[in-house]
Amino acid sequence: MNSIAFHNDPSAIIKADRAHVWHHLVQHKPFEAIDPQIIVEGKGMRVWDITGKEHLDAVSGGVWTVNVGYGRTEIADAVRDQLVKMCYFAGAKGTIPGAQFAERLIEKMPGLSRVYYANSGSEANEKAFKMVRQISHKHYGGKKSKILYRDRDYHGTTIACLSAGGQQERNAQYGPFAPGFVEIPHCLEYRAQDGSSGEAYAEASARAIEEVILREGADTIGALCLEPITAGGGIITPPKGYWERVQELCRKYDILLHIDEVVCGLGRTGTWFGYQQYGIQPDIVTMAKGVASGYAAISCCVTTEAVFDKFKDETDKLGYFRDISTFGGCTAGPVAALENMKIIETEDLCGNSERMGERLQDNLRALMDKYKIIGDVRGKGLFAGAELVKDRDTREPLDEKLVMGVVADCLKQGIIIGASNRSMPGFNNTLLFAPALIAGPDDIDEITAAVDRALAKIV
Repeated sequence: MNSIAFHNDPSAIIKADRAHVWHHLVQHKPFEAIDPQIIVEGKGMRVWDITGKEHLDAVSGGVWTVNVGYGRTEIADAVRDQLVKMCYFAGAKGTIPGAQFAERLIEKMPGLSRVYYANSGSEANEKAFKMVRQISHKHYGGKKSKILYRDRDYHGTTIACLSAGGQQERNAQYGPFAPGFVEIPHCLEYRAQDGSSGEAYAEASARAIEEVILREGADTIGALCLEPITAGGGIITPPKGYWERVQELCRKYDILLHIDEVVCGLGRTGTWFGYQQYGIQPDIVTMAKGVASGYAAISCCVTTEAVFDKFKDETDKLGYFRDISTFGGCTAGPVAALENMKIIETEDLCGNSERMGERLQDNLRALMDKYKIIGDVRGKGLFAGAELVKDRDTREPLDEKLVMGVVADCLKQGIIIGASNRSMPGFNNTLLFAPALIAGPDDIDEITAAVDRALAKIV
């Protein structure tokens, strides 16, 4: 791309990066043997690195964030104008963009009414956990404080979020963890615990949750925290009927339903939020990533008015939600989120996600017909996974190194895809796809053609 103004001395940037930057999710000893990849510019679906190489990004910034694509001047301009006028004030006060985005967001979330601002998905989930714990103390004598989470789900990187995380390799070496978090089984139909499928597996999965509730005691459980579609745990779409049964259990046992939309929110699955695919009504919804498509840091913990009302108590001087998120007061986040939402609406990106998601899954299923190494394809909207296996009959997972080899091969071809790796022991075998919601047919075909070429080399 001729318009890219590369740094006069790329080697100096690479040297500074190698000497001083501690990268996320990187084992630095082997990493230091090769040049770190420095991304310098993005436009639409494409990014360019410091060497000038062009890549088609099929994972929206590496961690499913840049939902509306790169180079959106309308978002950058709105953020610039707002920061000059009023950049920040602590969240105990209000700002115009904070009020405006909260109103627009709630319009998309019938049944919910309050928005608490923070700046990362982990932090949004921490807020929710703290709300549940404080409600326990205020209204249940401290007893109803446990939080259920699901095997293979992920809710963030803090100690409390890892305590609610169902990915053992992500948790390894970070304990001891916070008490009061209890795991329930996963709902991956391809690897059903009892071999059932469809609504029978949904029923079995719900019974397994109820067994945990009864074992722990319903009067000790404050919330159930789940991703609508498990993301890094393998793009797990629930079996038909699963969510209806989950909601029934929460109502039956007076358990708050907390939906983690950090990945699935803002159009990723083809609706504004993933839970809206299943017709359920959560009590708490957390979100980050695509809220502002990475143009500014923002996360939200959204609740019903009933949850909000539990903190109204003038007789208890400690009864209000005594929490602060410093950069929840930065105006860049809600301004960027407003423009991001406007783009999603005006360009019908939820609809495009649904349409292009069907094409993506169709292409992946065509590859499944071609390669027995693909055991399962699943997803919703522009959020898809292809699970790789050694043997389709036994469903033995493909070795993680071979899975990452497919990712590396695609990168050499100029296509950035993802994979579940170093998360679930023995089951880091799913290729992950989450291209920006602006993706067109040619983009989808280019992504899956690269996967085709990579798979052809290892079968």
